[in-house]
Amino acid sequence: MTSVLPTRHRTVTVRGHALHYREAGPADAPVLLLLHGFPTSSHMFRDLIPRLAHRYRLIAPDHLGFGRSDAPAADAYPYTFAELAALTSEFTGALGLDRFALYVQDYGAPIGLRLALAHPERITAIVTQNGNAYEEGLGAEAWAPVLALLADRTPATEAPVRAIRSLEGIRWQYETGVPDAYRELLSPDAWHHDAALMAREGQDAVQLDLIADYGSNFALYPAFHEYFRTSRVPLLAVWGEGDEVFVPAGAEAFRRDLPDAEIHLLPTGHFALETHAPLIAGLIDDFLERRVVRP
Repeated sequence: MTSVLPTRHRTVTVRGHALHYREAGPADAPVLLLLHGFPTSSHMFRDLIPRLAHRYRLIAPDHLGFGRSDAPAADAYPYTFAELAALTSEFTGALGLDRFALYVQDYGAPIGLRLALAHPERITAIVTQNGNAYEEGLGAEAWAPVLALLADRTPATEAPVRAIRSLEGIRWQYETGVPDAYRELLSPDAWHHDAALMAREGQDAVQLDLIADYGSNFALYPAFHEYFRTSRVPLLAVWGEGDEVFVPAGAEAFRRDLPDAEIHLLPTGHFALETHAPLIAGLIDDFLERRVVRP
């Protein structure tokens, strides 16, 4: 790559809601749709996009309620994963995307996989970076408060889940599992950026409603697995092996339904792009070149 192509910041209106997205790369190149997780936004792809934009058209939306997209109040909008997936589908339609690969992380995984269930013909490949689809991928300690909330939503079970979106809780997600050799690559700007957006008015109810709906994703796990088996979609898992939210067993599990899945466990944590963006970009480029561009 001899030059860095610019990333453009754009907005499209879907169902009356403004959805912010980042876009870079040639308009006629193969498309990679980047779906972020909690508690971040398309900001998490800031180091990846320039490394792939010379060969691919990269599009990274902020989910409704996140980043610079609209965030209607929880009592005015049903924050569920089904709704966010439907919005994402309409977003791709508004941009005229009829064939694309997916990059999914954290919340982006169930959103993207719901999109794949609804429109399997549109998905050329999946890159999952700590984006889970199996029960064994759930870290027991990290998920304990969430599972308690799913079992019985009360003020008592909401309290520990609220702490996840605090500055300290967000920083924990960035730092946990990252070896000392890579700690200095972590930019504090990342968790301060996310924490500032999570502290906006109304976010408490928005995020509680969404995480309280996470059980609906568990119910779809068998359908996701059937989709993998029947579609044989090319899948690359690049996984921070120190992640305590979605543990490495979740990456290895993809081979059960996709024997040809390519699995790479990296010495980092939940937000692997913060420390390993160059390596991940190279793995994605090689994977898409072999499995999508010239299958």
